Amino acid sequence: MKGENNKPDIILIGGGGHCLSVIDVVEQEDKYNIKGILDDTKEGDVLGYPILGNRDLVKELSTEGVFFLITVGQIKSSFVREDIALLLESCKARLATVVSPFAYVSKYATIGEGTVIMHNAIINAKAKVGKHCIINTKANIEHNVQIGDFCHISTCATVNGDTVVGKGTFIGSNATISNGITIAEQSIINAGDFIKK
Repeated sequence: MKGENNKPDIILIGGGGHCLSVIDVVEQEDKYNIKGILDDTKEGDVLGYPILGNRDLVKELSTEGVFFLITVGQIKSSFVREDIALLLESCKARLATVVSPFAYVSKYATIGEGTVIMHNAIINAKAKVGKHCIINTKANIEHNVQIGDFCHISTCATVNGDTVVGKGTFIGSNATISNGITIAEQSIINAGDFIKK
């Protein structure tokens, strides 16, 4: 569905703190009109955008041709985000990929559907970022890195070259992953940690 200025509409799922940051990225990218937000526990609005209801509306809204983006944050577990992704898939919903105009994404990198790349993040050559990931503000993803689906690379974290990050992993703020490391699925790397061979 097209909104104002002939841009497609997007609906954000999750109205917490991460949603605030994503709204700013969506506005700056200026690719979508934010139609509203779905949240299971909140009412009212977020930064002036209406909360339309809960995720039960996905099926109905997906028939309108809008795009969806999961804006539930992730620290300890990716399972809530994964459940929402399964719902979107079952409804054949269209997934948005949102990239800040202030991020740098190499033309040789690959970004999966449903992923958000936040302000000042760097994705270097031949890096591959999976589906429904959060690459947060000032995160640095170096060459040949593989980021699995549903990962959250937090603010100012650095993942050095040839590293493989398993599905559902959280890498905390200012953590540094040395080159050539393999990180298991659903791992939690604490803020400031230095992981080396």
